[in-house]
Amino acid sequence: MEMLTTSSVLVRPLPPKSTKTPFSLVTTKLPLSTHALGKRAVQEAVQLDAPREERRKHGDLVLYSIAPYPVILASKLLPGADVVQSIFGPFVDLVKTWNLPDWLIHWGHPGNMAVVLFAMGGYGTYLGFRIRLSKDPEEKAKAKDLHPKLLAGMFFFFALGATGGITALLTSDKPIFESPHAVSGAIGLGLLTIQSILPALFEDNPGLRTVHGLLGSSIMTIFLFHLAFGLQLGLSF
Repeated sequence: MEMLTTSSVLVRPLPPKSTKTPFSLVTTKLPLSTHALGKRAVQEAVQLDAPREERRKHGDLVLYSIAPYPVILASKLLPGADVVQSIFGPFVDLVKTWNLPDWLIHWGHPGNMAVVLFAMGGYGTYLGFRIRLSKDPEEKAKAKDLHPKLLAGMFFFFALGATGGITALLTSDKPIFESPHAVSGAIGLGLLTIQSILPALFEDNPGLRTVHGLLGSSIMTIFLFHLAFGLQLGLSF
């Protein structure tokens, strides 16, 4: 007669599967200077573990963006928000009583400024290059006549448009000097002021013509960023 014996089996729980994600979140606490803010802040940084090829195999979507943090910090250098708000206050209250469409208050300023930037600034910049590069005396003479008029008009409408932008923000109960759009606009207007002075110095210093051309191209680049920041600001509320 056979004897049936049962052997005991020790069952151990299996270790949990490790699901390795393409990245791991690392939180680092960095104390800020007490001289600057007097507070402690938490800085979160994302450290990528897997190489880019491995992340592509997993089908992960990697998004890249550029955040203008230096420009945002520079916005703190723009003083007088309370003063400007108090000056514009009565007019803002008057605008609110007109019951204008929300889309007009929200996008009226960006639309007008985009037309000024591309129509007057863009064509004025083109004429500036024609002054330097054209070999046709008649074309160069016309460009010399129209170029300063267009850029002076752009400066005027941009300065006027700044008041419209401030009014639109205050009407929407938004801060006025706390965005990269405000900082880039202030920088652009300041450089346009210098740019408008340079032609008066050409006769004594012809080398300033080159400076004028380079500065003009730089100003247009700044205002293109200004446009992008304005679109970002408009879509944020």
